[in-house]
Amino acid sequence: MSARPRLLPWSGPAGQRCYLVSDADSEGYLSKLADEMEAVQLQMGTEVIGHARLMLGDRKTDTRELRYLSNRLIEALQDALRIAESRGGRLPVPKEAESDGSAQTEERAE
Repeated sequence: MSARPRLLPWSGPAGQRCYLVSDADSEGYLSKLADEMEAVQLQMGTEVIGHARLMLGDRKTDTRELRYLSNRLIEALQDALRIAESRGGRLPVPKEAESDGSAQTEERAE
C-alpha cells in the first residue's frame, strides 16, 4: 500500500501546493528537509509572537510597525495552519473507521 501524499511546507513556482509521495517510513531526504523546515517555521512563529507582545506593550509603536507586525503574524499563522493540515493528513485512520465509513461522516460534521 502506498503512503498518502504529504503536503510540503513550501509552494511551487506559481504558488501551487507541493506534495511528496514516498515510502511509509518517511526517511528520505525531502521528508527530512520538510521536517526541518516545519520546525524552523514554527520556531519563527514563536519568535514573532514574542516580538508582537513587546510591540503591543509599547505605546510608541507606530502604525507602520503594527502593519509590518500584522503581516508577519499572518505569515506565521499561514505556516502553522499548513503544517497542521500536512500533519493531520498523515495521521493514521483507525481500522474500524475505514471499514464503516465513519471517518468521512465525522469530517462532514465539522
